[in-house]
Amino acid sequence: MLATVPAVHCDPDILGGTPVFVGTRVPFRNLIDYLERNHSLDEFLDSFPSVSREQAVAALEAAHEAVSGPPRLPASASSSPGTSTSNTSRISPTAGAG
Repeated sequence: MLATVPAVHCDPDILGGTPVFVGTRVPFRNLIDYLERNHSLDEFLDSFPSVSREQAVAALEAAHEAVSGPPRLPASASSSPGTSTSNTSRISPTAGAG
């Protein structure tokens, strides 16, 4: 199986550790801001040509997986009272060249 290269990483030497697209100084938050303001992915990519379409799509997919978590069980299959069924996911920062 091929190893995947992260599209976004955190490095304390780049923008104080702000998550940025690998190989750039473009914060991932910029992409989210563009999309929240109803701009298209193409508009974001035109404004930040150092970010590839593949990086942007991979970052959005990773963020989606991080916030979606595993499928939830139906209420009838939930655990007994007093036990926790919460599950947290997070994108862990990785140091790398940038």
